[in-house]
Amino acid sequence: MPTVIKKLDAGAYQLKDQVVAINRVTKVVKGGKNLSFAALVVVGDPSSAVVGYGSGKAKEVPQAIRKGIESAKKNLMKVNLTDTSIPHAVLGRFGSGMVLLKPAPEGTGVIAGGAVRAVMTSAGVQNVLTKSIGTTNPHNVIKATFDALKKLKNRALVAGMRGKAAEEL
Repeated sequence: MPTVIKKLDAGAYQLKDQVVAINRVTKVVKGGKNLSFAALVVVGDPSSAVVGYGSGKAKEVPQAIRKGIESAKKNLMKVNLTDTSIPHAVLGRFGSGMVLLKPAPEGTGVIAGGAVRAVMTSAGVQNVLTKSIGTTNPHNVIKATFDALKKLKNRALVAGMRGKAAEEL
């Protein structure tokens, strides 16, 4: 059953941006080296559990970040959360990277490194245990994290699939 993802309007949310990685890249040309910057940005509204990521490239760092933010606003997604954590453990994969997300009790905080922490705090998850396995490339880690977040199901949906009431689970 393919899931239809409807596009979320970025103007409807109070989005906060967070720069995950800035990479200086060079292109060797006839006259020497052309310097450029690539920025990986995560945007999200913690109060409404909406998060997105994007990358931008430009000759200057601020323009690269601005382009990354615009790109991130174009692919926002809603995350299924419980009150302060995620509903169940999930494993997201992208390339050689895997990200394990586990629900945590109240007061634990976000136990995550670098790129995963940026996504979790932007999505509004307050208590979660994570483990990044495989690659440390921030692009692949973020894509694996988003794959894991897409796999999260809410109680009502699972109850409906099982033919039970949400209270029975």
